[in-house]
Amino acid sequence: MPIFIIVEGKNDRSRLRRLLTPEIEIVCTFGTLNTTRLETLHKQIRHEDVYLFMDNDSSGKKIRGILRDSFPDAEHIYTRRGYAGVEGTPDEYLVAQLEKAGLEEYIVYPPEMLPSNSWDSQHDSH
Repeated sequence: MPIFIIVEGKNDRSRLRRLLTPEIEIVCTFGTLNTTRLETLHKQIRHEDVYLFMDNDSSGKKIRGILRDSFPDAEHIYTRRGYAGVEGTPDEYLVAQLEKAGLEEYIVYPPEMLPSNSWDSQHDSH
């Protein structure tokens, strides 16, 4: 069963793409939502699981409001105010939000976030 995350732009999509397995479909609103774009999103997503992950600015809030009406069962993922949108959010915060949304099994953890194996670090050959 496909899972969709709707974001605003291509940079948001590429930022999340690095952190999620291919099973997650990431689709863009491209910053604006007109009737045609909404219809396209509806046809693409239909009744699948959908998450809304917009920027925490006036434009993102407006888009989230429109999408909330169009996808009333959508889950909401939020970035923190002060970050430069989804694309400017640190990996650690994005991962925490994706985990909070219950998407752990689809996360591709960046190497710096993986627990270090203490045995390996103690037994490295010099």
